[in-house]
Amino acid sequence: MSVTVEERGRPNTLDYRVYFKNSEGKYISPFHDIPIYAMKQRRIRPDVTVFLIILQNIFHAVVEVPRWTNAKMEIATKDPLNPLKQDIKKGNLRYVANVFPHKGYIWNYGAIPQTWEDPNHKDSDTGCCGDNDPIDICDIGNKVCSRGEIIKVKVLGTLALIDEGETDWKVIVINTEDPESADFNDIDDVRRLKPGYLEATFDWFKRYKVPDGKPENQFAFNGEFKDRDFAIKTIKDTHEFWKALISKNSSAGELNCTNTGVSDSPFCCSAGDAEAVVKSACAFGAEDPIPSSVDQWFYYEN
Repeated sequence: MSVTVEERGRPNTLDYRVYFKNSEGKYISPFHDIPIYAMKQRRIRPDVTVFLIILQNIFHAVVEVPRWTNAKMEIATKDPLNPLKQDIKKGNLRYVANVFPHKGYIWNYGAIPQTWEDPNHKDSDTGCCGDNDPIDICDIGNKVCSRGEIIKVKVLGTLALIDEGETDWKVIVINTEDPESADFNDIDDVRRLKPGYLEATFDWFKRYKVPDGKPENQFAFNGEFKDRDFAIKTIKDTHEFWKALISKNSSAGELNCTNTGVSDSPFCCSAGDAEAVVKSACAFGAEDPIPSSVDQWFYYEN
């Protein structure tokens, strides 16, 4: 899918935003307008119309945080058109600490569009309700992606993080354009071909909030990574929750469901209205420096 980004505001400040545009130059929501399933074009004959074929169990993912970086960028689910923005804690921009031996995020981190972890649905496996966000992904591919990049991913498994009493699935994926993608088809392939990566992932999620004075995170299934089929079912379940959300059959609460491409959604707006949203944001400007404290290591004993 051909998507470009438009930055507004000054990077590393509270007003920084990343908006998305489709191939026609129209503004879209990365939460609602980018299809969950990846597609490819197929032309039967040169004179025949191109058909879009859904790729079986290949999903789009929005990269919020490139690997090795610390700024906690996320889809702004409560803002019109849901641009990327940096999370805020106590009035300050949030950066993930480097909990030794990790540096920033250890994968390309992002979310699968058109999914929603419903906070009113108690998961039968975890016993907790959803965290009110799109489902998260950790891309283990070799490429360091760009902020706002849309990639096609193959699902390998999932980890069930319990974040302050909420279910927060972390889906392990690999970019289909990765040279090694064909070798990865399930979670055991990660253990075999990237030894230590799953253990590092578990450790990262367990401890990343400790520098903020919070306890270690907990996990369902005793921290066991579930396999591909389980993960795909979980993604499809969250897609069904999203469909209820975007059609107003579930309460949106504070979520902003404005979109430009879901034609049967009561939240669908015109291209002109979408453009007005973006133009009302601050103009793009020079970035502020990242605080030097972001590069410090954080050490603690288990």
